[in-house]
Amino acid sequence: MNILVLNCGSSSLKYSIHELRSGKQNASGSVERIGEDIAHCANHRAAVRQVSETILGDGQDIDAIGHRIVHGGEIYSESVLITPQVEANIEQLGRLAPLHNPAHIQGIRAARDCFPGLPHVAVFDTAFHQTLPEHVSRYAIPTALYEEHGIRRYGFHGTSHRYVSERAAEILEVESITGVTCHLGNGCSAAAIQDGKSVDTTMGFTPLAGIPMGTRSGDVDPAVVLYLQNEADLSPSDVDRVLNRESGLTGVSGVSNDLREVEEAEGRGDEGARLAINVFAYQTAKAIAGLLGTLSNANGIAFTGGIGENASGVRQRIVNYLQGVDVVLDPTANGRTVGREGKISAPESGLEVLVVQTREDEVIARDTFHVVQRDAGSSYASAE
Repeated sequence: MNILVLNCGSSSLKYSIHELRSGKQNASGSVERIGEDIAHCANHRAAVRQVSETILGDGQDIDAIGHRIVHGGEIYSESVLITPQVEANIEQLGRLAPLHNPAHIQGIRAARDCFPGLPHVAVFDTAFHQTLPEHVSRYAIPTALYEEHGIRRYGFHGTSHRYVSERAAEILEVESITGVTCHLGNGCSAAAIQDGKSVDTTMGFTPLAGIPMGTRSGDVDPAVVLYLQNEADLSPSDVDRVLNRESGLTGVSGVSNDLREVEEAEGRGDEGARLAINVFAYQTAKAIAGLLGTLSNANGIAFTGGIGENASGVRQRIVNYLQGVDVVLDPTANGRTVGREGKISAPESGLEVLVVQTREDEVIARDTFHVVQRDAGSSYASAE
């Protein structure tokens, strides 16, 4: 059974094809900078059409399509077959993930047009965090706002945190990991994992909360929003733009949302770039320390994502800020573990520190197969 995995990000589309019988990935690619002036694709619908032309031109047969969906709210605690009602729910939840769910809807509709008659499966980033205890998921706001509007902590990057926690357990040769998984990329979050289950995470009601990111602010005092509206005369949409698209590494550095470019600027003596990286590293360390403090018998920290897997200098800077945590990196192991997996902690470290290459697409492919096998008829079950 060949599964096409589509991951429509806020300004990109990543795809891969997985053959479930052999476990092999047959093809992969991406379309970047969607919607930008220099882009070849004006929107995600055009990007999916471009990908479909590539796949069909290569003679690839597709049996089902799995879609990464950022926000499933409280509705979805597992992956599901996409029906008109599911599609409507994803679209409605776009108000909680304005950079992502609308792009997912474009991807779903374009894929349906390009691959008519195939089953489509939604795999939700929020699903892995449905195990958060109520005292963790709830904000200290009036209960009526939770009951009427669903305002609570949901958590994101769940597909990545799920894979990384499972893979970290394999590397450490334990049944399940207890520790912190750190997904650090253009979007960033950390999760507290107790015996393989998510029990806390840094992102909240939307993917804006927590650690500073490429263009997102992460946590700010809520009163900042009111101040910007009342004193800086910004509209709600202006504030949304500032916090989601103009903050984070971009906002502090004034250089870029790409850490590689910010590091290059720091190397040239740019003080804004230096500050941006230090803010990022400190807030990440603060999140890790706070999450570790809630766990019983933690055994590891795992870094993943574009920054987590490749930026050895930033990993070291994060650990340098973990003054109250018994963790020490091996500089040699950390320096050589770039773009690959491995242990990077020193022998004397109280916690193991790992770099794990996230494989969200593999999780989406597996879930897609199992959902189709369960919900779309025995003809798919026979393809295993």
